[in-house]
Amino acid sequence: MSISTFKAFHSRNYKLYFFGQSISLIGTWMQRTAVYWIVYIQTHSAFMLGLTVFSTQFPSFLLSLFGGVIADRYDRYKVLLLTQIASMIQAILLTLVVLFTQYTIIEILVLSILLGIINAFDIPARQSLVHLMVDDKEDLSNAIALNSSMVNLARLIGPAVSGIVLYKMGAGTCFMLNAVSFTAVIASLLMMNLPAFLPQIETKKMLEELKDGLNYIKVTPSIGIIILLLSFISLLVLPYVTLLPIIAKEILQGNASTYGYLNSFTGIGALIAAIFLASAKKQLDLRKVLVIATAIFGLGLILFSYAHTLILAFIFATLTGFGMMLHVTIINTLLQTTSSIKMRGRVISYYAMAFFGMQPLGALLIGSISHYIGASTTILLEGISAIAIILLFSPHLWQVAHQK
Repeated sequence: MSISTFKAFHSRNYKLYFFGQSISLIGTWMQRTAVYWIVYIQTHSAFMLGLTVFSTQFPSFLLSLFGGVIADRYDRYKVLLLTQIASMIQAILLTLVVLFTQYTIIEILVLSILLGIINAFDIPARQSLVHLMVDDKEDLSNAIALNSSMVNLARLIGPAVSGIVLYKMGAGTCFMLNAVSFTAVIASLLMMNLPAFLPQIETKKMLEELKDGLNYIKVTPSIGIIILLLSFISLLVLPYVTLLPIIAKEILQGNASTYGYLNSFTGIGALIAAIFLASAKKQLDLRKVLVIATAIFGLGLILFSYAHTLILAFIFATLTGFGMMLHVTIINTLLQTTSSIKMRGRVISYYAMAFFGMQPLGALLIGSISHYIGASTTILLEGISAIAIILLFSPHLWQVAHQK
């Protein structure tokens, strides 16, 4: 690691965002861990776990394209500020429901749907706003990689803390701490000094702008093939996280802390991957690394499916997290650095559809399959799927790289 690893911190706006969002994301991971754990403990159903993931992420699939148009048409800064405030309100509602009512899974699912709707508008605005936070556009790739390190540092800390808090104080405290954590990112946004927003002359209807975004992806195969690859991985491989509560409880004979630590060791691997990318030289062939990363992701899942002790489970969870985060971050970097600035919000919305939209469908599928063949066997099949998918896409990745 060198000074160049953090060169995006030369931009004051980005540095403010990084530290504010880091605190907020720890709370987000605490809430996510707590929600999945209490759903499994109350239902003991892999399908209900899948349904919870579906409820949280499927609204992003339905609405993220509109979120992308909103991010391109309106002030992304104001959109992001509003979505962060809305996310805080959702966390407060979740806290009140769990602490002061005789809640059921229905209330948890409804509030999960609300969060999914908010995220549909938050993700395109947040991802595309990074471009404006960085003063030197040469530092954009570094900023995107640092974003991933931020997410995965939170993934390392949040679930571990959540597991302990769940065990000692209950889910309501996790949700309350998440609500408080949003004050950090909201404060950081209010302290920024971004360029004045220049509204575009609206000559087209929103549906026409959506169509323009789709046409742009069709005529830009270097972008389209990557989004398609992410769609398959999100549908068939990434939903393995849905089964982690079952692995922690049934296979490893653990409790909420065990589940939290599984997520945290995944976060360790992902953090290593993010730091690697942040430190990488500009001439690194990202498409080649993408192929290798996806293969590592698949291998990690295959090995994890055979782990029946805590030590092996933690080791292979780390390997899996490393491959997974390399895969996702490289795709994000390629999309943001190669897309037109006028289309970036819509390109990110298609990224959100592929990443956050296909996962809930996959979670339902994976949850249903696991009900019949078990969690370990299902994760084994997901690892094999990852390797098969990247073998299928590799020739296309080389082809668009040579066309560039």
